[in-house]
Amino acid sequence: MPPIGETLREARLRQKLGIADVEERTKIRAKYLRALENEEWGLLPGPTFVKTFLRTYAEVVGVDAHLLVEEYRATHEVEESFETQPLPGRKAAPRREARRRRPPPGPPSKGAAVVGLALVLVAFLLVLGLVGGGEDRPTSDRAATEDTQTETQPRPRPKPRPKPAPPPPPKGVTVRVAPAAPTYACMDSGEGTDIVFEGTLEAPRTFRQAKRLRVNLGKRAVDLRLNGKPVRITPSPEAVGFDLTPKGATEIAEGMRPCA
Repeated sequence: MPPIGETLREARLRQKLGIADVEERTKIRAKYLRALENEEWGLLPGPTFVKTFLRTYAEVVGVDAHLLVEEYRATHEVEESFETQPLPGRKAAPRREARRRRPPPGPPSKGAAVVGLALVLVAFLLVLGLVGGGEDRPTSDRAATEDTQTETQPRPRPKPRPKPAPPPPPKGVTVRVAPAAPTYACMDSGEGTDIVFEGTLEAPRTFRQAKRLRVNLGKRAVDLRLNGKPVRITPSPEAVGFDLTPKGATEIAEGMRPCA
């Protein structure tokens, strides 16, 4: 049978797996996996853990775990107990006599059972610590913990944006008159003031005044705009007049219009 480490390495390469892949699947640290492949048994915790690691590694890469463990036991595992060798010049006592002198073992006491159970529990926890790799926690786990801590911290509320101030009202009056057909128009800047314009409008024209402009139109088919905003004109065959100020347009009754 090929060496244990070579068998594991070749099986891993056949599976196209890296040490990091095997570490993720077996939860065994990479340094222990390399020690198994290099047969550096002194870097491993002990024979019990070596056999556990061999079984886990072999199952992942598709190797007979029983054969590997038996090979390790036969060639590498150190026997925990040795027989006592007789001193020179003395004959070793026959084993039968030694066995006769030993009292027959009795049932284990309750204290020994409790101690043995505690040792088994400690060994189990130690195996979990070595296999799980508590110190080599994956980066994703650390990132998840940091994200959780960040989410628990209160986030500052954004400050409300100040509402834009409304544009200041226009100080003057700008009137644009665009007739659909030649239209008579008469304009002044207020009752009792001089006439600003009187005549027939055949094309769009703009008039500007400081505070007010009164308009008398012979036809309603006119596009009339005050400071860029359209003035609503009700369709009718009759003439129409408006008093235009920065606040808006007010229709003027017949007889109160300029040039009336």
